[in-house]
Amino acid sequence: MQHTSQGVDLTKVICSTRPVFLRLFPLTDEATHLCLGTRQPRLRIFQGSEMETFNYKLNMYIDSWMGPRDERVQGWLLLDNYPPTFALTVMYLLIVWMGPKYMRHRQPVSCRGLLLVYNLGLTILSFYMFYEIVSAVWHGDYNFYCQDTHSAGETDAKIINVLWWYYFSKLIEFMDTFFFILRKNNHQITFLHIYHHASMPNIWWFVMNWVPCGHSYFGASLNSFIHVLMYSYYGLSAVPALRPYLWWKKYITQGQLIQFFLTMSQTTCAVIWPCGFPRGWLYFQIFYVVTLIVLFANFYIQTYKKHLVSQKKEYHQNGSVASLNGHVNGVTPTETITHRKVRGD
Repeated sequence: MQHTSQGVDLTKVICSTRPVFLRLFPLTDEATHLCLGTRQPRLRIFQGSEMETFNYKLNMYIDSWMGPRDERVQGWLLLDNYPPTFALTVMYLLIVWMGPKYMRHRQPVSCRGLLLVYNLGLTILSFYMFYEIVSAVWHGDYNFYCQDTHSAGETDAKIINVLWWYYFSKLIEFMDTFFFILRKNNHQITFLHIYHHASMPNIWWFVMNWVPCGHSYFGASLNSFIHVLMYSYYGLSAVPALRPYLWWKKYITQGQLIQFFLTMSQTTCAVIWPCGFPRGWLYFQIFYVVTLIVLFANFYIQTYKKHLVSQKKEYHQNGSVASLNGHVNGVTPTETITHRKVRGD
């Protein structure tokens, strides 16, 4: 294959090397034009930088498996090449591994002011995403049971814009874990927490490049709503005087589980009543949501049910009723007054 200063034509590469399983990811209208030679290929490489060469080869490999990308997101921040998202994830995992070791013999850092700004900022962003998705879908007459990616025109464009922010928010949410490390709340850095935070940005990089609208909207809208509840709770809990009034943490996990069941049900609708949305993505989403249901259900049972049993035993032994609601002065069942003093917040 010849490299030229004008770029490399990927038409033959993409259209002649698609593997058999790509039947699950049918070509869109955009891709059909590409294979017919009626549109210029999306990816180009210029002589010079080794990084450009690496990105070109990686993009060519990914596209040969996944098919041509959606041209509507060409040039958008972080979407043209996968290495930045992957590198940020690797850095995140390294900090998760090394951070607690670094903090082991150091005092926890009080991040009260920063936590308040961070969590309320994500609350606002999550509300914006939820409102914009619901508004666009409602006025754009999206089909609940199945919606393809190239039939709604302006509505698709609005959804793509909001879902880019959703993808980007998953990178911002790495800070959740960093705050746990700085405050030495290592008991909150569970396998579920790391799995969810590390996987989401990578999954959504692929979603944004291949199915950035259509049926992809539903899970993101529900998740944004849940995050309004979650980040508002964590933001307000940074103010000690407000902690006794924050009663809804337990219901956040219940809401997350409901979210996953609703997402899986709506995704299954698109499998039963297809509309042209790639089935491979639907199957993958069902699989991923099942893993989250299993992990979150286990978290819910371990965190709340077992603690409720132990608290009832403590109540019968000591006659104390203060801990039966699962919170004592805003401290969760997994925390004690001693833990809160150690964190210094």
